[in-house]
Amino acid sequence: MNFSTMTLGIEFGSTRVKAVLIDQSFRVRAEGVYDWENSFEGGYWTYGHDEILTALQQSFAALSKQVCDKYGAPLTTVGAIGISAMMHGYIALDENDRFLVPFRTWRNTTTGDAAKKLTALFRFNIPERWSVAHLYQAMLNGEAHVKDIRALTTLAGYLHYRLTGVRTVGVGEAAGMFPIDDATCDYDKTMLAKFDALCGGYPWKLRDLLPEVRTAGQAAGTLTKEGALLLDPTGVLQPGIPLCPPEGDAGTGMVATNSVKPRTGNVSAGTSVFAMVVLERPLKNVYPEIDMVTTPDGSPVAMVHCNNCSADIDAWAAMLGGFAAQSGQSLTKGQVLDLIYNTALGGDADCGGLLSYNYLSGESITGVKTGVPLFLRPRGSALTFPNFARNLLFSALATLSIGMELLQKEQVAIDCLYGHGGFFKAANAGQRMMAAATGSPVTVMQTASVGGPWGMAILAMYLLEGGGLSLADYLAKRVFKDAAQTTVQPDPKDTAGFAQYKARYKQALPLEKTAQNVLYGEE
Repeated sequence: MNFSTMTLGIEFGSTRVKAVLIDQSFRVRAEGVYDWENSFEGGYWTYGHDEILTALQQSFAALSKQVCDKYGAPLTTVGAIGISAMMHGYIALDENDRFLVPFRTWRNTTTGDAAKKLTALFRFNIPERWSVAHLYQAMLNGEAHVKDIRALTTLAGYLHYRLTGVRTVGVGEAAGMFPIDDATCDYDKTMLAKFDALCGGYPWKLRDLLPEVRTAGQAAGTLTKEGALLLDPTGVLQPGIPLCPPEGDAGTGMVATNSVKPRTGNVSAGTSVFAMVVLERPLKNVYPEIDMVTTPDGSPVAMVHCNNCSADIDAWAAMLGGFAAQSGQSLTKGQVLDLIYNTALGGDADCGGLLSYNYLSGESITGVKTGVPLFLRPRGSALTFPNFARNLLFSALATLSIGMELLQKEQVAIDCLYGHGGFFKAANAGQRMMAAATGSPVTVMQTASVGGPWGMAILAMYLLEGGGLSLADYLAKRVFKDAAQTTVQPDPKDTAGFAQYKARYKQALPLEKTAQNVLYGEE
């Protein structure tokens, strides 16, 4: 087996770290998984530094074992490597590359003041999740570590640096740190100057802290001896392997779903949910609910991001699995989830009047700072399991649908949305509900379950054999030329039912905000 023609993609998701090895036909040859969960410490959602490195090593070790078991040979090299991780967030490093504060993830909604002030300053939406919002909020808070920052990066950028010694990120990932100038595919110089003028008195300029920006297909360093031992402490993996620019999970989702052309889009639905739509023209207005980011090759993208999606469904599935166990039935989590998704198709179109808020954390789109999961059963509603199950799926998509109303207002054309993530694992159900929520056809490819790490491995393969093709042409002519896929059109009954559900959802939002105020003392 010639592993030197294969590529490796590793993606750090919110609940799973997955490594995928693909061949030149883009088939998955081996994979390794490490499950993890964030923790809430010191007022922030985070993953510990040591666990980040453990996750890197364990996911690779699981993949390496599978390679040995399947092919009878150790994985000593690959053609190229790509590192991806959850977008946004805040990793601040000192002069010795040590974390000054624990990693602050995209899930934190503690940067509202900074995001509002920077949006007004730049006349460009700065979401709460972006790295620059975290940095400026730390300044507003008077946090002592800010003066000691010597590098600012994301999780993908940090891991790439540890493996290569090169401080760089892909343009899509960079666009989750600071606004990008579409003409140059680099940080916007005018906005950098405004930030530095606003934040004088520190022994650095912002551009000096940010990683270099590179686009898909550009070289981004090679695996160093130290990096090889970090990834594979056994010493079997050899240094010298090229790495492509690291990307966020939004960028790898676009690649994995062949949605980097204008009028295409993808929706990633798992712990969080976000829709990425590649634009034909800039939006006319600035919207706090819409992030302006880019594809991995620099095309402008409108992103609607919601912190909460399937985690509340998982929590209910765990409870229902516990109920089944008490009755003497043994059901796996996957079996319970399949029951929820498939049964939802038989519920009343509007969920029989039931209503849920799936807010395990805050949501900026609806102005909810902390979030409290709520289940409401109004008088006259029909509490049946099919209605309850359908309600859970509608709740997971309601905030996304509210955010996408702004794209409809801007008359953004979407020919098709490509779906990927755990929400689409149950055949047909996830697609039908997403089509109802977005009003667009939803396509799921056979490769959707592989998702982001597969997309990252493709970006690594593009580094090796792009051959002058644009990323869009490479995906169309090489990767997805004969891809199997299924498309679901919006069903009028589902669409009408979701519209009724969303109207109730908006009307009852004050209850969700009151709940967080009563429980957490937050307006």
